[in-house]
Amino acid sequence: MHTRRIGDVEVSAIGLGAMPMSIEGRPDEARSLATVHAALDAGVTLIDTADAYHRDADEVGHNETLIAKALATHDLGKDVLVATKGGHLRPGDGSWTLDGSPAHLRAACEQSLRRLGVEAIGLYQFHRPDPRVPYEESVGAIRDLLDEGKIRMAGISNADPDRIRLAAGILGGRLVSVQNQFSPAFRSSEPELRLCDELGIAFLPWSPLGGIARAGELGSAHAPFARIAAARGVSPQRVCLAWMLAKSPVVVPIPGASRPETILDSAATPDLVLTSAELAELDAA
Repeated sequence: MHTRRIGDVEVSAIGLGAMPMSIEGRPDEARSLATVHAALDAGVTLIDTADAYHRDADEVGHNETLIAKALATHDLGKDVLVATKGGHLRPGDGSWTLDGSPAHLRAACEQSLRRLGVEAIGLYQFHRPDPRVPYEESVGAIRDLLDEGKIRMAGISNADPDRIRLAAGILGGRLVSVQNQFSPAFRSSEPELRLCDELGIAFLPWSPLGGIARAGELGSAHAPFARIAAARGVSPQRVCLAWMLAKSPVVVPIPGASRPETILDSAATPDLVLTSAELAELDAA
C-alpha cells in the first residue's frame, strides 16, 4: 500500500476508523476482529479509536479493548500505529459530554494505556475542545504526557485554525496530526486542511464518506462521484477517498468500517489516480 507520514512514522495512506465496531448497531465481536484482520492483510497500518467509542455506560474503552485484541491475534499487529483520543465521554444514554481538564486527560490516558496494553500510546489526540476549560490547559496536559513518555506523538481533533496554531505552539512544534470532519457533504474544514498542508501536519478526515448512516448513499447524494465511479469501474466511496488523497500529501482518511469487504474496498484507494479534470469536477460538485 502507498504510505504517508504522521510525525516520524510511516503509515498506510488509508487508515481504519474503528468506531462503528463499538457503538449502536455494532456487529458481533467475531466480525469486528475479522474486519481489523482484513485491514491488516490489505496493508492498513493506522487504526483510529477513542475511549469514548462504546455504547453502554459500563463499557468505556470498548473499542480500544477490541482493537488491542485484534492486533494481538494477528502477525502484523505489531506494525500498526494506534491513534486514540481522550476528552470526550459517553454517559451511556447515546449523548456525548466533554471533559478537557488536565486531571481527566491524565486519567484517561492511563486507562487507555492499560486497555491497549502498551507502555506508550503511539498517537494520543485531544478529542474535542471543552468550553469550560481553557484550551491551553487541555493541550498543556497532552504536552506533559508527551514529555513524560506516556505518548509517543500528540494530536488534536475538532480544531479550527487558531487552535491548530495555538496547539502547535504549546507542544513546541510537536503537533503531528489534526483530526477533523471532512467529506463531500462537509467541506468547511478546508481551511484547516490547507493549514496542515502548510505546516506539514497530518490531516485525518473523520467520517470521510459522510458518516455511518450516509456512507452507503454517497453516490446517490453526490452525482459526480457516482458518475466517475461508474466510468472507472469502482465504488463512489473509493472515488471519494481518492479525491481526498489528491488534495494534499498530508491527508490520511480514516473511513469507518465494520465489515471486511468495506475496508478492503477503501484500502484499494491509493491505486486509483484521478485525472485533473475529474478532480475539478468533484471539487465543483
